[in-house]
Amino acid sequence: MGSLVQLAEARSLASAALTGGDPDLASVLHALSDPVRLQIVAKMADGNEHSCGSFSLPVTKSTSSHHFRVLREAGVLSTRTEGKNRFNRLERDRLEQRFPGLIDAVLRAQVS
Repeated sequence: MGSLVQLAEARSLASAALTGGDPDLASVLHALSDPVRLQIVAKMADGNEHSCGSFSLPVTKSTSSHHFRVLREAGVLSTRTEGKNRFNRLERDRLEQRFPGLIDAVLRAQVS
């Protein structure tokens, strides 16, 4: 059973996803705090759409799905469905407008 903090974070993320509003800083930073999610964002930084299957992540498929969901619910990624395929795109413009320089700073810090 999850802690009260984890339950509160989950409710906050779900609420933000349902309202479709601007991403909040806490949700974005939480989404970017995991090394696997940073790996996803680094690949997505090329500006192209990528399918979930195009990533060679060091985790199981279900864990990979969880990481994509966290990024999507935080507003870091958007997903377009075409048939059975899901194509993800980094919401760089939206994040840059809301939090100038954040994505670039996080990606630079990851490389260092």
